[in-house]
Amino acid sequence: MTRIHMAGAGGLLLDAADGPFSDTTQRRIWATSRALNPRPDVLQTIPGVNNLLVTFDAVQTDPSVMEELLRTVWTQASAEEVPSREIVVPVVYGGEFGEDLALVARFANLTEEETIDAHMASRYSVAAIGAMAGFVYLTGLDPRLAIPRRDSPRLRVEEGAVVIGGGHAGMMPCTSPSGWHILGRTDLCLFDAFRPEPGLLRLGDTVRFVRAS
Repeated sequence: MTRIHMAGAGGLLLDAADGPFSDTTQRRIWATSRALNPRPDVLQTIPGVNNLLVTFDAVQTDPSVMEELLRTVWTQASAEEVPSREIVVPVVYGGEFGEDLALVARFANLTEEETIDAHMASRYSVAAIGAMAGFVYLTGLDPRLAIPRRDSPRLRVEEGAVVIGGGHAGMMPCTSPSGWHILGRTDLCLFDAFRPEPGLLRLGDTVRFVRAS
């Protein structure tokens, strides 16, 4: 069941999560975001993982009116197909760059090589961008590798770290604390504020991991 909650005086959070992640639901999230963005009273829409944060001008539009609008747009939204590119990500797995590879392998009851193969065999989709600029939540992770995030986040995970946590995969666009598990590292620049399009990846892009040569 979809729920809508206030998120501050000028924010609404639409929570469409109902059990495991749904790609169809995520595409409806994107369609709802796109439909609301042109409105002058909508300041920003931020798609999350099966949720959507809408910030708006609460002086111009009463929150109850915006909530009803959001509910209507969501009800009418259909799963949106977006232009998709395939981004190939070279990864150095294990060793000093993938300190959690052995842990993940034990969790999955696989060898380290089998764990790497499982990570590379999946085709991932960018479901949401957030947490930090350029960080992508990737769906498509092999269920065997769906290890819970760390109880205590590391205070420093290096830029380029290729990580997994729960049912998602990701890559660190900058050095930052993180509770995700580190499998390897890529040298791709995932975010550059001075590029015309700062983030390397867009919603709906597909990602394929390969061994770095």
